[in-house]
Amino acid sequence: MRRISLVSLLIITGFSLFAQRTASSDTAWKKEYRETATRINDLVHTKLDVKFDFDKSYLYGKAWVTLKPHFYTTDSLTLDAKGMNIHKIAIMNGTKLKELQYEYDGWQLRITLDKKYKGGEPYTVYIDYTSKPNEVKVKGSAAISNAKGLYFINPKGEEKNKPTQIWTQGETEASSVWFPTIDKPNQKTTEEIYMTVPDKYVTLSNGLLLSKKKNADGTRTDYWKMDLPHAPYLFFMGVGDFAVIKDSWKGKEVSYYVDKEYASVARKIFGLTPEMITCYSKLTGVDFPWAKYAQITGHDYVSGAMENTTTTLHSDAAQQDARELADGNRWEDVISHELFHQWFGDYVTTESWSNITVNESFADYGETLWREYKYGKDDGDEHIFGNRQSYLSNPGNAKKDLVRFYYSDKEDVFDQVSYPKGGSILHMLRTFVGDSAFFKALNVYLTTHKFKSAEAHNLRLAFEEVTGRDLNWFFNQWYFGSGHPSLDINYNYDDATKKVSVIVKQTQSGDKLFKIPVAIDIYSGTNKVRNNIWVKNKVDTFYFDATQKPDLVNFDGEKTLLCSKKENKTLDEYIFQYKYAGNFVDRREAVDFASKKQDDPKAVEFLKTALKDKYEGIRSFTLGRLDIKKENLKQAVETILADMAKNDPKRTIRANAITKLGQYKNPQYASLFKSAINDSSYSVAGSALNALSEIDSAAALNEAKRLSTVSAKGDLEDAITTIIVASGDEASADMILSSFEKMGLSQRKFTLVQSICNFLAKSTNPATVKRGVDDIAQFREDIPEAFRGQTDGPINGMLKGLLQKKKDAGLTEQVEYIKSKLPEDEKKGF
Repeated sequence: MRRISLVSLLIITGFSLFAQRTASSDTAWKKEYRETATRINDLVHTKLDVKFDFDKSYLYGKAWVTLKPHFYTTDSLTLDAKGMNIHKIAIMNGTKLKELQYEYDGWQLRITLDKKYKGGEPYTVYIDYTSKPNEVKVKGSAAISNAKGLYFINPKGEEKNKPTQIWTQGETEASSVWFPTIDKPNQKTTEEIYMTVPDKYVTLSNGLLLSKKKNADGTRTDYWKMDLPHAPYLFFMGVGDFAVIKDSWKGKEVSYYVDKEYASVARKIFGLTPEMITCYSKLTGVDFPWAKYAQITGHDYVSGAMENTTTTLHSDAAQQDARELADGNRWEDVISHELFHQWFGDYVTTESWSNITVNESFADYGETLWREYKYGKDDGDEHIFGNRQSYLSNPGNAKKDLVRFYYSDKEDVFDQVSYPKGGSILHMLRTFVGDSAFFKALNVYLTTHKFKSAEAHNLRLAFEEVTGRDLNWFFNQWYFGSGHPSLDINYNYDDATKKVSVIVKQTQSGDKLFKIPVAIDIYSGTNKVRNNIWVKNKVDTFYFDATQKPDLVNFDGEKTLLCSKKENKTLDEYIFQYKYAGNFVDRREAVDFASKKQDDPKAVEFLKTALKDKYEGIRSFTLGRLDIKKENLKQAVETILADMAKNDPKRTIRANAITKLGQYKNPQYASLFKSAINDSSYSVAGSALNALSEIDSAAALNEAKRLSTVSAKGDLEDAITTIIVASGDEASADMILSSFEKMGLSQRKFTLVQSICNFLAKSTNPATVKRGVDDIAQFREDIPEAFRGQTDGPINGMLKGLLQKKKDAGLTEQVEYIKSKLPEDEKKGF
C-alpha cells in the first residue's frame, strides 16, 4: 500500500505523509508481544457469489470456503466475519449441505464442524450472509482513513460530478467485512468469484475474467478466477462505468481502468507499466508471476493505492489531464511502488504485520530501482536521498524498530520506519554486499518462499546463503533495532607525518553504537583512492598515507549511509567534491553548503555553475536555495535565470525560474511572462501569471479573468484564484467560490482558505459570505479523520479571523452565521 501522502504521494488530502496516532495513556501494549497468527486451519480455496444492493449499500453473498487443518486434528473453525448478518452455515457433503452449529459475536464465527478432521484433510464450509459495510465500525490508520472493506461510492447517483462505483480495500484485515475468511496475512487461498451487477457497469477482480452472462433482470454475472494462491487481504472487487485501455507484456494483458474522460491520457499515466514489469522481472530474476495486471482508479479512495494481486487500486488522484502531465507524471512513483508489491507482498507475503518491512520497505525501494533503471543513477539517488530525509525529519521515528513486535494497533506499523527507512536500509545492504549478490539474494528469497509468507529472518537467510556471510549483525542493528547513527566527522592532515586522519564520533543519544562499514575516498587532483573501513566505537580515528594534503577526503564515498552527520569541510573542498566526487548527494551537499554563504563571491560563482548542472534535480535544488534579496547574487544569476525560464527542458524548473525572475519586478520580462501564461504546463502558466502580477497587476487581472473561463488546475488555478481574490472583485464571487467547491481535497485547497477568507472579509454581499463560509466549513468536515487534528485548528483560526473583521464592521448577522460554523470551544471571546 502506498501511503496517502501529501509529500510525494500527493494524495489528495495533502496534509502529512503519515498521520500521527493520538497518544494514549494506555501502555499495556508495550508488554504484549505481537506473534504471528497461529494456523489451526489453513485456507485452500474461496468461492464467492455476490450481488449488490445499491440502495442499502449491502452485499448479498454466498461463500464456499475450503480449508484443511494445518497439522493437528480439529473439530472447530473460527472465521473472521465483521458486522454481517449470517443466514446459514453448512458443511458440504458432496453436493448436499449439512447445517452446522455456530456462535457469532458480530466479529468472528466460531463453527462446530460435523466431525474431527485430521491435519491436511480438506473440507468445505458454505455460508449465506449479508455484508453491511456502512454499519461496521472498524478503526483506520494513517494509511487508510477508515477500514470498512467494501465501499459504495455515490451508490444512488445523488452526488453530481461523481460516478457510481464499488471498490474494496482489504489491508490490513478488512476483507472479512465483505466475505468470511481467516483474515490474516499468513493465509493463502485460490479464489473464484461471481459478481452480479447492473449490465451497464464494468467489473474487475483478481485473476482472469472467464465468462459473462446477461440476466433477464438487466444485470450481468461476471466470473473471475484466480488459480494461484494469495492472502485474503489482497482480494479485490471493482465495479463502475470505466474506460478500459489495454496493453500487454509477454502476451499477458496489462490494462488501465479509468474514468472515461481520462481514456485519451490513460497510457500517458500508466503506459510505462509494461516497461516497469520488464525492469522488475530482470532485477529479481523472477518473471511477473501472475496471469494479468490491471490498474483501476477509485473515487473517494481511502489511501494512495493498494497492491491487490493482479489488480492494483489507485486513488482517482492518479488521473491527470494532458496539461498536468506536461509537468511530469506525479503518480509514477505510486505506480512503480504498487507494481513491485506484486513480487514483494503478493508473491511472497509478510507472515505478520510486525514484519511488514518485507512488503513495504521493498515496495518503497522499488521506486528507487525503477527511477535508476529508467532515468539514471542521479534520479535514483535523489529519490533514496529524499527517503532518508523523510525518515530523519521526525525524531520520533528513531525510537521504533523496523521489525516491530510491540505496537498498540497493527495499523501503527505503516509509517516512515517501515517505508522510507526500510527502503534506505535495503539500499545500504545493496551497497555492502554489491549489486550481483543483492539481486541474487532477492531471487533466492522470492523463489524459496513463492506463494507463501515470510519474515525478516527469511530475508537474512537468503542473503547469507548468497554471500556466505553471517549478517546477524546487520539485521539485529537495522531490522530488529531502532535509531540511526549521528556522526561528527573531522578531517585533518599532518605535514610532518604525511598522514590524513579521519576522526569519527558517534554522537547519538543512549548507549547504542552502530557498526558501520563505509568507504573513505581520498582525492589528490583527479586521482581517487578508496579505503573501506569499519566504524565501531564511540570515537574512531583512521589514518591514511598522503604525500601532500589531499584536495578532498570524502566520508561515505557512495553516499548511501542512513545517518545524520556534521563535517568540517571548507567551501573549496565542497566545490571540489561537486566536480570530482560527483554523485547526486555529493553535488547536493556542495550546493547546500554554498547556499549558506551567498555573500561569498566564490559561493555565488559556484551556484551559477550548479544552476547549469546536467541533472534537473540539482538545478531545481539550487534554484530553490537562491536568496534574491542578496543584491550581489541577484545580479550574478539574472541572465541564467532568464535563460532557464525560457529554455530549461524541465517545465517545473522553468516555472520556478519564472517565479524567481518575477521577484526582480523588471518590466522587461513582461513579454516573457505573457507568453509563458499560455504554456501547456499549468505550473509554467501559473508562475508566469503570478510573476506578471508583480509588474503589471491590471494586465495580470485581465489575464486571470480570461483564463478563469477555461479549464485550469494546479498552480494556474491557484494563481487565477489568488489574483482575482486579491482584486476584491465582487462580480467574480461565483467564479471564485465555484472553483473552490470543485477542488478535491488537497494542499492547494487548504492554502486557498486564507485567500477565500480575505475575499469574504471584503464582500458586502451576505449571500456570498454565507456561501463562502459554508464552503470552508464543508472542506473542514470533508478532511479524513486521521488528518483533522492537523487541519481543524488552522481552518477554525482563519474563520475566527474573518469573524473578527465582520464583528469590527458591525455585521451582526454575518457574525452569528460564522459563529454557527465554529465548534463551541472556538466561540469564546465572540
